[in-house]
Amino acid sequence: MRRLLLALAPVLMGQAKPVLVPDVSQREVEIAYSFTGAELLLFGAILYPGGRVPPARGDTDVVVVVKGPTESITIREKEKVAGIWINAQALRYRSAPSFYAVASSRPVRDIVDARTRAIYEIGLDSLQLSPASNAPSDVQDRFARGLVEQRRRAGLFYEAPGTVEITGGVLYRARVKVPAQVTVGRFTAETFLIRDGRVLAAAVRDIDVRKAGFERFVAEAAQRHAILYGLAAVALSVGLGWAAGRIAQRRG
Repeated sequence: MRRLLLALAPVLMGQAKPVLVPDVSQREVEIAYSFTGAELLLFGAILYPGGRVPPARGDTDVVVVVKGPTESITIREKEKVAGIWINAQALRYRSAPSFYAVASSRPVRDIVDARTRAIYEIGLDSLQLSPASNAPSDVQDRFARGLVEQRRRAGLFYEAPGTVEITGGVLYRARVKVPAQVTVGRFTAETFLIRDGRVLAAAVRDIDVRKAGFERFVAEAAQRHAILYGLAAVALSVGLGWAAGRIAQRRG
């Protein structure tokens, strides 16, 4: 009862701001050997104080940002020396998202300004990547663009403007594609309600992406029994090599 009263408190007190009630079609995504990716349906409702939709004044937009777990990554530049491509300068990031997708009712740049995008990390050009070195800003920007472009080509980073549908000013829905090569872990789906360039409300839902079946067994064995897993992997490799050799001898 107390939780219900706390949830309704903004409405009971006559707060002018709306509240988002988001949800997602899959709270858990299981990755098996046949996993080819998934499509998440993100939907929800906009609750206005008094239950009345205000008259249309300017543009009302919804933006959904789906992020994968952060990870440390090193980006290297290649340089051509004497006709040979070699690794040159490198920059490491402490916490780059493994997956990042933005679905919006309009292009993000048309919805909010650069400052607001940076505050809420809305858009590929507004990611906070946390470089591990004090490299000059122009070097950081160059490597950040390289990281974004690398993951964009892999389908792990993308923006999908015009894919959020808003019905009656109250209901919204969007679809986000998750590729097969995503990192397992806790994903977040953050929804923003924006009007006239101002963020009026935000809400977050968690999504667990995990391995299933034999892949899950192997992953857990590697984490919990690293030494035994390593010995088993070596023994399996030796056994397969010996069997391949015997088959080759018989055929010869």
